[in-house]
Amino acid sequence: MFAGRGRGKIRPPRRALLSGGELDFEREWTSLSISLRNIHTKNASTLSFEELYRNAYKLVLKKKGEPLYNKVKEFEQNWLAHEVRPQILDELPPTLLAAYNGAHLTVNEKRVAGEKLLRSLKSAWEDHNLTMNMITDVLMYMDRVYCSDNRKPSIFTASMGQFRDHVLRTSLPDHGSLTLAALLYKVILDQIQMDRDGDIIDTTLLRSCAYMLEGLYETEDEQEQNKLYITSFEPEFLAASAEYYRSEGSSMVARGDASNFCKQALQAATNEQDRCRSTLSTLTAPKIRAVVETELVKKNLPDMISQESTGVKHMLDNDRLPDLEMVYELSCWVDPKKEELKKAVQKRIVEQGEDINLTAKNASDAPSEKASKTDADKGDETTKAAPEKPINQQTAAAIKWVDDVLQLKDKYDRVLEDAFKSDQGLQTGFTRSFSDFINGFERSSEYLSLFFDENMKKGIKGKTETEVDMLLDKGITLLRYISDKDMFERYYKKHLSRRLLMKRSISMDAERQMISKMKMEVGNTFTQRIEAMFRDMSISEDLTASYKKRMRDVDGADSQKADLDVNVLTATMWPLDAMGPLLRDGEKKPACIFPPGIDRIRQSFEKFYLDKHSGRQLTWQGNMGTADLRAYFSEMKGKKTRDLNVSTYCMVILLLFNDLPPGNHLSYEEIQARTNIPDNELMRNLQSLAVAPKTRILVKEPMSKDVKTDDKFYFNEKFTSQFQRIKVGVVASGNKVENVDERQQTEQRVDEERGHAIEAAIVRTMKQRKELKHQQLITEVIQQLAARFSPDVNLLKKKIESLIEREYLERVGDIDRPAYRYMA
Repeated sequence: MFAGRGRGKIRPPRRALLSGGELDFEREWTSLSISLRNIHTKNASTLSFEELYRNAYKLVLKKKGEPLYNKVKEFEQNWLAHEVRPQILDELPPTLLAAYNGAHLTVNEKRVAGEKLLRSLKSAWEDHNLTMNMITDVLMYMDRVYCSDNRKPSIFTASMGQFRDHVLRTSLPDHGSLTLAALLYKVILDQIQMDRDGDIIDTTLLRSCAYMLEGLYETEDEQEQNKLYITSFEPEFLAASAEYYRSEGSSMVARGDASNFCKQALQAATNEQDRCRSTLSTLTAPKIRAVVETELVKKNLPDMISQESTGVKHMLDNDRLPDLEMVYELSCWVDPKKEELKKAVQKRIVEQGEDINLTAKNASDAPSEKASKTDADKGDETTKAAPEKPINQQTAAAIKWVDDVLQLKDKYDRVLEDAFKSDQGLQTGFTRSFSDFINGFERSSEYLSLFFDENMKKGIKGKTETEVDMLLDKGITLLRYISDKDMFERYYKKHLSRRLLMKRSISMDAERQMISKMKMEVGNTFTQRIEAMFRDMSISEDLTASYKKRMRDVDGADSQKADLDVNVLTATMWPLDAMGPLLRDGEKKPACIFPPGIDRIRQSFEKFYLDKHSGRQLTWQGNMGTADLRAYFSEMKGKKTRDLNVSTYCMVILLLFNDLPPGNHLSYEEIQARTNIPDNELMRNLQSLAVAPKTRILVKEPMSKDVKTDDKFYFNEKFTSQFQRIKVGVVASGNKVENVDERQQTEQRVDEERGHAIEAAIVRTMKQRKELKHQQLITEVIQQLAARFSPDVNLLKKKIESLIEREYLERVGDIDRPAYRYMA
C-alpha cells in the first residue's frame, strides 16, 4: 500500500443502526457504487463519508464482505477500462505511435509527443491513487476484517494491480501486442537519451512516472523486488544504457584522446547518478554505475592507457597529473589491483631508466677532450677560496647518472602522491621497476658510491649543507634498490678510505651521520667494517699524539726533524687492494724506498708501535699519504721559498733532487730504481710535477704530455708562483671510474668474498639444523644472503660439494631427493 494513504478516525456506528432484519445488498451496493462514481468524478463534496463507512460496515458485519469486495473490484476494473484508459488513448499523439513504428521525428517532436503521454499517465495515476485512498478509508472495516481474515489483498492493493493490468498492460487497438507500458518505457528511454545528448527535458515529469512504476508491483504481495520499475522498466533501461555506452566507448577509442575519455567517463558516471536521484530512482544508481564501469570504462580503459600519443606514457612525460589522477580513479572502479595502469607506468619507468643508463654508458665511453687533465690544472690553492674543482668525464657521467635517477625518482614520487593517492600496490610496482633498471646497469653500485664521494668532499660549491644532506638522503633511498649491496660496500669503502686518508671529507661528524643513515636503511651488518675504519682513524690520532710526545721526551724540540702523522689501518677492514695500483695476478706490491731522513723516522715509529703491539706487522702504503715540503727556488722574485703540498710519492721523488748539483738531471729509470715506485704510480706523479702547467716543479726533456721511460728530469729553478702555498694534485685522482681491468679485478674479489659468505651461511645453517633437504638448504641460504647480494644457485651447489669434500657435510637419503647432514 502507499504510505501516503490516510487513516481518518471515523466513529463506530451506534448499535441501534445494526439492529433489524436482513439487509438488501443490491440496494446498499447501488447506493455505494453511486458514491464511488462521485468520488472518481471528483464530485464528492456532497457525500457523507461517515454514512458511507457505516453502510460498508453493516455489509461486512452482516457477512456480505465477499460480495462487497468483489463488487468494488469489478467497479474499479470497469472504471479503468471504460473511463481512464479511453481518455489516455484519446490524448495519445499519433506521431508517437508512428515514431514507435519507425517513422522519423525531430528531437523536439519526439520530446513534445513523449511529454504528452507522460502527462496523461501521470494525471491518470495521481487521480487513481487519490480516489483509491478515499475509497480505502470508506472500506477500512472491510480491509481490516474481511481481507485480513480471508487473506485477500486490500482493496487499494487490488486496485493498483487493476491499473497495471487494465491501463498499462492492455494492448492498444490496431497495434497488435503494443501496450501503453511498452510505449511508456520507450518514451522514458527516448527522453533520457535526449538528456544525455544535452537537450532539455522535464525531469519532474519523468520522476513522477518512475514513481508510478515504483508504486506498482507484479504480484499482490507487494515485495520490493517485484516492483514494476525493477522487473519491467529497469532491465530495458540498463540494456539501452549498455548499448549506448558501448557505442560511446568505441567512438572515444576511435578518437584516441585518453584525457578526454577519462573526463567523459567520469562525467558520465556523475550524470547517471544525478539522473537516478532527480529523474528515475535511486534503486537504479548502483546498477547504472556498474553499466558505465563495464561498458565504457572496463572495456576501453586498457586501450586508452596504452595510447602512444595521449595515453599514460604521454601523461607521465608531460607531467599531466590531473589526467593521471583520472586514470587512477577509473582504474579503481574496474580493477582493484590497477594492473593495466601499473603495467604501463612500470614500463615507462624502465624505459626512462634504461635511457639514463644508456646515456651514462655513452658519456663514460666517449673519449675525453683532455684525457691527461690533472688536478694540478685546476689552479693553485692558497688561503683564498678555491674555485669548484672540475671532475673527469667518467666521474661526471657517474654523478649525472645518479642525479638523473634521483630526478626520475622525485618525478614518480610526485605522481604516486598527487595522482595515485600513495597507492600501496602501485608503490610496490614502482619500487620493482626502479630496482630492475638500476640493477640492470652494471656500474650502479660504483656510480652511487661516487655520488656520495663527491657530495661528502670538501669544497662543494653551489650547495648548502642542507641541500647536500637532502641529496645524500635521496641517495640512501637509491641504495635500497641495489641488490648487490656487497659490491656497493666495496666501492664505498674504497672512496671513503681516500676521503679519510687524504683529509678530503666535509667532516668526521658528517661521515658518521652518513653511516648511521646507511645502518638504518640496510642494517648493522652492512656498516660494521665501515665503522671499523672510523675506529682506526680515531685510534691513529691517539697513537700519533703518543708518538710525538715520546719523541719530544727523547730528542727535545728539534725543528730540523720532519713531523710525522701516521694512520695505522687494520688490513682486513680497509680496501687496501683497491687503494693501491692495479697488479697482475700473483704480483706483489713493491715496497717504496724512502729517503734516509724519512726512513729513519719511519723506523722510529715502527719500533715505537711494535713495542706496544708485539706480533703485528706494519706495511707502509706510500701511495696513500701526503706531505708538506718547503722548496727553495733561486730565480724566484721576492721570497724564494714556497710550501708544497704533495703526495708521498711526489715527496720521495722531489727529495732525490736535494743531493743533485744544479743543472744535473735524473732519468726516469734512475728515479724508478732509487724509489721503487710502481711504473703507473711513478708516471702519474711525474706528470703532476713536470707536465701540469701551474705546478712544474720539475722540467722534463723532451717536453710532452706523456711520461716515457727515456725522459730526463731537472729541478725547475725558474719556477714561479704568486701563491705561498701550492697544492700539487695527482693525475686521475682516486675518484675516477674504474677501467675494464680494474672492474674485472673488483668483480673477481667480490666473487671470492661471496664464495666465502655462501660457505659460511651453509655451515651456519647446517650447524643449527643438523640435517636438511637440498631445496630447504638452498632456500634458507638465499634468504640469509639476500640482504647483501643475490646468490647464484650454481655457485651455491658448488660450495655444497666443496664442503662435502672437506667433510663439513655428508649426503643422506637417495639421489632423487638429496639431503645433507652436518658433520661436527
